[in-house]
Amino acid sequence: MMQAERPATGLGDDAFFIERSWAEPEQFAVLFDRHAPRIHRYVARRIGREMADDVVAETFLAAFAKRRRYQVSCRDAAPWLYGIATNLIGQHRRDEVRQFRIRQAAPPAAAVPGHADRVAADVTAGSVRSVLLAALGALPAGDRDVVVLIGWEQLTYEETARALGIPIGTVRSRLSRARASLRDALAGTGRAATFEEILRND
Repeated sequence: MMQAERPATGLGDDAFFIERSWAEPEQFAVLFDRHAPRIHRYVARRIGREMADDVVAETFLAAFAKRRRYQVSCRDAAPWLYGIATNLIGQHRRDEVRQFRIRQAAPPAAAVPGHADRVAADVTAGSVRSVLLAALGALPAGDRDVVVLIGWEQLTYEETARALGIPIGTVRSRLSRARASLRDALAGTGRAATFEEILRND
């Protein structure tokens, strides 16, 4: 699976600026500039845009407070920030499930009138998307965390393990279990699509 493009590193990697921020707190702003858009998109997908601004702000405030404990051997801070955001999302689990239900009920984008094939394709895609979102909402929270970090955010297994503070073997077992549940849910849709394709098309 292709990995998401990383933010430009400028004159130094994330660890460089985190370490500098120990003595010069203003240097931490570099991390916000680099990663806030990705973290905002991630949070908005999970608990909705109306709460995303607050959770992203909380994420970076928590990261700033913990910056002296950051392992500077990890040059990319994205998994660390995803982990903090995921923990905060965990405090809004009911909001997350509600968001999945709202998106499940949303109709597909309108097709160009007169294009029957396009209309049929949109209806099919909307049906598959609805089933997928319902299945995601029904997953155990830990399994759902792994699925969205790998499927939506395209983190590697290693990055996901780091983000969630779990062994890589646990990432693999949670992902395997989640894939089986999602495939079972999609089995009745008549659409043969890979797990990654379906998630990327969300």
